Amino acid sequence: MCGIVGIIDPAVNAFETRNVLQQMTDSITHRGPDDEGFFVNDEVGLGMRRLSIIDPEGGQQPISNEDNSVHVVSNGEIYNYRELAHQLRTQGHDIATDSDTEVIVHLYEEYGRDCVQHLRGMFAFAIWDSRKQELFVARDRLGIKPLYYWQSGDRLVFASEIKALLQHPCINAAPNLNGISAYLSVKYVPSPQTMFAGIKSLPPGHGLTVDRNGVQIKQYWDLSFQIERGGSKTEDDYVAELDDLLHQTVKLRLRSDVPFGAFLSGGVDSSVIVALMSRLLDEPVKTFSVGFEHSRGKQDELPYARKVANQFGTDHHEVVMRPDYFTELAQKVTWHLDQPIADQATLATFAVSELASRHVKMVLSGEGGDELFAGYARYLGERYSPLFRFMPRPIKSLALAAGAQLPRMRRQKIALFALCQKDEVARFTNWFPLFNSDMQSELVAGLDSGVNGSDASRAFGSCLAKTDADTPLNRMLYVDTKLWLPDFLLLRGDKMSMANSLEARTPFLDHKLVEFAASLPPKMKLNGMVRKYLLKKVARKLLPTEIVDRKKEGFPIPISSWFRNEMNPFVRDMLSEETIQRRGLFNAKYVTQLIEEHESRLADHGMLIWGLISLELWYQIYIDSPPRNKFCAPTTVFASQHK
Repeated sequence: MCGIVGIIDPAVNAFETRNVLQQMTDSITHRGPDDEGFFVNDEVGLGMRRLSIIDPEGGQQPISNEDNSVHVVSNGEIYNYRELAHQLRTQGHDIATDSDTEVIVHLYEEYGRDCVQHLRGMFAFAIWDSRKQELFVARDRLGIKPLYYWQSGDRLVFASEIKALLQHPCINAAPNLNGISAYLSVKYVPSPQTMFAGIKSLPPGHGLTVDRNGVQIKQYWDLSFQIERGGSKTEDDYVAELDDLLHQTVKLRLRSDVPFGAFLSGGVDSSVIVALMSRLLDEPVKTFSVGFEHSRGKQDELPYARKVANQFGTDHHEVVMRPDYFTELAQKVTWHLDQPIADQATLATFAVSELASRHVKMVLSGEGGDELFAGYARYLGERYSPLFRFMPRPIKSLALAAGAQLPRMRRQKIALFALCQKDEVARFTNWFPLFNSDMQSELVAGLDSGVNGSDASRAFGSCLAKTDADTPLNRMLYVDTKLWLPDFLLLRGDKMSMANSLEARTPFLDHKLVEFAASLPPKMKLNGMVRKYLLKKVARKLLPTEIVDRKKEGFPIPISSWFRNEMNPFVRDMLSEETIQRRGLFNAKYVTQLIEEHESRLADHGMLIWGLISLELWYQIYIDSPPRNKFCAPTTVFASQHK
């Protein structure tokens, strides 16, 4: 696990390139505190920071082939590296280390850019081929590892984090209003857009090539939802196949030369992983969970996590967040994210990552189960869209107006608004929004800020145009796998774990398991009112019924209550009318109205308020005073408990 950077610039010399690379890697030391390495030759330079997980002694990067004509830097893990190394040796390659990174350079010698097809893992890597004078950069199929780039003419700069790009003297931190618009719509910025002008995210499953012909970006993998027709598989066959795949993917991700553990929320996904780890290991699994102080009657997930930990005899650790932790960490977390995502659980992910990093260097995480097997309520809600499709517009308007008068009931209002949209793209965009299109109009009313709600819709429309999925459920799952998963959940997981120099592995996102889930009949994912139907069938053989059947909570942070009470001064300060007017993006009176409605309990605007605070923090940190290695020092603010 590492952070990588690189430059192609014919206009500068090697000395200048090396100096800039050093500044870039210094800004992401948290991604790799164990080592650094550089390769500089004429107009190209590669750099990396290393978190040593596989072959700590011999896996220093950059790694080269036998004649030093091909060089690689890589971020991530290749889980099938042992099998690939054996194959490559039989093909005559001299494998000098036990590092998973070395197999990439030799696969490139054999297969060129098609080397990515042989990799099973999470990765973002860059290969410089001096014979061809060609740079090849690739990102893993699901987008578990990030990769950003900036291009101007024949100059290209790339890095694992945007803050590293901003160390380059030619790259300025300027807001991208299209990215901000998308963020306001869906809580995140869908790739290839970012919130920075001129900086792009390489989409998952894509490769980028730089040669004498310029820059080319090509997709090398996509997810097919073609369902096996005419087969004789029974439900028991599917259960057995999923059970085998889960064992296989977890076992592969236990390959490590350093101590490891698992995040445990007490939900189905993380609990299944802990159960399988317990079967595969001869010692107790180290598990890590997060809870929240003063939940005011709302149950957090710690009791469920403890139940699973007790069942499997894990070495269990917990951290409990308080409102003062939240405000203390807000700036640091925003800096680590590069660009905000409107999700208060980001701070909880940071907290549990910080806890885990005190005990291990790697964890397994349950991300991906909901997107593979239909775990969200919106998948059920989408079933009702045909009922609304032919409803007259006046009736829809009356329904929306009546719904708006109801106090609270935020989720029900979101569902009603989504179902009343005119087409599939608008509906999908509004199923999981920050500000829906009507609210965005009020947010920017009377201002010529350049922010509107169309940018997210374009991303969703482009995505839907590419899929072969032909059922409403699978079309929604495709969009979530391509956008929501990499640009929201996986971005959160990568940035918060790596902020604490911790590697997070995601067994559910092994591409073979993802392809299996996509090929399932829809009823194996959503059966009646049962979400994650097939996964729960497997889980029942491993977990208590109470865990399998409990309501999904995610990270139930009591942020709405905190914003009305302990954190209210923080909210009022960050979103004062003076601050909003000075920024010039939003209608200050509307923002104040949201806060007052929230304080008086007329509505639950906690998510909206946090989304606006996150954006303001981003402006302060990245735009008002562009970062030069801010917040790099490690911070421990959480008191942990050992259970």
